[in-house]
Amino acid sequence: MEVPVLLLRESARLPVRAHAHDAAFDLHAAEDVVLAPGARATVPTGIALGLPPETAALVLPRSGLAARHGVTLLNAPGLIDAGYRGEIFVIMLNTDRDAPFAIAAGDRIAQLLVTDLADVSLVEAAELDATARGPRGLGSTGV
Repeated sequence: MEVPVLLLRESARLPVRAHAHDAAFDLHAAEDVVLAPGARATVPTGIALGLPPETAALVLPRSGLAARHGVTLLNAPGLIDAGYRGEIFVIMLNTDRDAPFAIAAGDRIAQLLVTDLADVSLVEAAELDATARGPRGLGSTGV
């Protein structure tokens, strides 16, 4: 599948996979941003996608930014629907309590995973089938 990518700013970079068999493409910042400790910012990527019908894209955090700097994505994963043709923005959060985090235009800030969508319909039901887990949720499987 080919997905058209429109570069909207001079500083925009085409998303690429860092390694041949990586699942996701690296997204780059299109402008400089400084995240103060505990602050969040909406960082432009300078790109728009032409996702085909029956696909979607997910914007995911980069593990290295989280592990080394405490920087993550506020709404991870971010969902991009196939019909959206506007600029992709990444909502970043600096969880570090002391150190600001500087982002330069061109820095890798997130990952983009394009996925096919199953043909799913939600239908009202009077009851659900029984499973071993049942209705047990949040924390029910222990530590």
